[in-house]
Amino acid sequence: MYIMITNILKNHTRFVRVFLLITLSILLFLAMMVGYITQELKKLTDRIYPQVYIDNVSVGRKTKAEVISLFKEREQKLLNTKIQIFYHKEIIGTFSAQLLGLHTNTDEIFEKAYLVGRTPHTSSRIYQRITTLFGLDKFQFSTQVQYLNSVISENVERYKESYDKPAKNALFKFEKGRVVSFRKEEKGNALLTEALLRDIDQSIRSLKYKQKNYVITLKEQPVEPEVLLAKANGFGIEELIGQGVSNYSHSIPGRIHNVILAASKFNGVLIPKNSELSFNETIGDISAQTGYQPAYIIKGGKTVLGDGGGVCQVSTTFFRAALNAGLPILEQHPHAYRVSYYENDSKPGLDATVFAPSVDLKIQNNTPASILIQTEIDEEKMILTFKLYGKKDDRNIELSVPVLFDVAPPPDPLYQDDPTLKRGIVKQVDFPAWGGKATFTYKVSRKNEVLFDKKFFSSYKPWQAVFLVGTQD
Repeated sequence: MYIMITNILKNHTRFVRVFLLITLSILLFLAMMVGYITQELKKLTDRIYPQVYIDNVSVGRKTKAEVISLFKEREQKLLNTKIQIFYHKEIIGTFSAQLLGLHTNTDEIFEKAYLVGRTPHTSSRIYQRITTLFGLDKFQFSTQVQYLNSVISENVERYKESYDKPAKNALFKFEKGRVVSFRKEEKGNALLTEALLRDIDQSIRSLKYKQKNYVITLKEQPVEPEVLLAKANGFGIEELIGQGVSNYSHSIPGRIHNVILAASKFNGVLIPKNSELSFNETIGDISAQTGYQPAYIIKGGKTVLGDGGGVCQVSTTFFRAALNAGLPILEQHPHAYRVSYYENDSKPGLDATVFAPSVDLKIQNNTPASILIQTEIDEEKMILTFKLYGKKDDRNIELSVPVLFDVAPPPDPLYQDDPTLKRGIVKQVDFPAWGGKATFTYKVSRKNEVLFDKKFFSSYKPWQAVFLVGTQD
């Protein structure tokens, strides 16, 4: 019994010794830990805790000034960034880094990084201090590139004002046998500005301390009109079926006036289905009493000043429009000689002279609907346009290029004595023109049916210059 008690006491003593040793070791370790942590905390008084990263860059044990300096150096790379905005393959805007005020939110992120180990929540604070000091965990933060939203917004709004195009509804108002208000519907477009703002923002956010030049395309979407031409009228008119153009450059003022006045007589005129239009009947009286001014005309084999010079510019343009629309030409006459105005933008042969009552231009409307004539004048470029609106019927138009042949030079100038002019004065009253013949073919078919096949022929006389020589003493 004695021996047993002795062994028990020995074992107990050994256990107590081991327990005390372990306890002392733990206490010593804890004391060392506390000492280490205390010492480290003193070192980190104004510094970020270790194991803290900003944009994958270690900022542990650094002061705010050191972090700001580090990231400011990296931020300098952003300053050469440029964003270009394209619209229809043209640059409409460029944003430099300076204009955008590009910068990173380093100050804000530093404050968040600095709070690691300093949070007011006790348990979180202890956890963060232990894990960072002993390398048990990492804390990652990311900066963002920031910019002046107002700069982008103001410019995008300007793009919208400049390039947004609202749709236009068709207009058609018929009064007293004439269309007084007309407009074909026009599709509009709306800029996708929200998408542009999003693209710019995503581009800027992706910079991350790199110099990049971005090209962003401003997109748009179509805007459909609510009222189409076909619904705006009861004449079956739906679309443009043909147009003719002529250039009246180098015209004298009186001729320009007459071209504009004569063209206005046709604007808004309707040609009913299955009917004919006479140019002379439509334009009416051409004289000083109806507003026309003197300009050069061909009369009696001579070029003379007469009321309405320039009206043939209008008939020529209408003739070209009728050809391009595939309409039957019932009557057409070329000029006696080649007139330079009609060759400003065309080869010889595509002209039509008129002289009431015998020389006329007549066309027929054999389309499925009425035809509306609209005339346009570009006074700056001196361009006259005839537009014919109606309804297409799948007709195929084959119009050959005019061929000029048998070209002949003008005769020698003619000098005529004029006793009404003082001696020594020479006045030119007619102008030379080369002669020649011109021809072109005009074939219109629909499906397998030939509607008409016609050959136009013009014979232009060589024209002599005429000078009056004064003989009066």
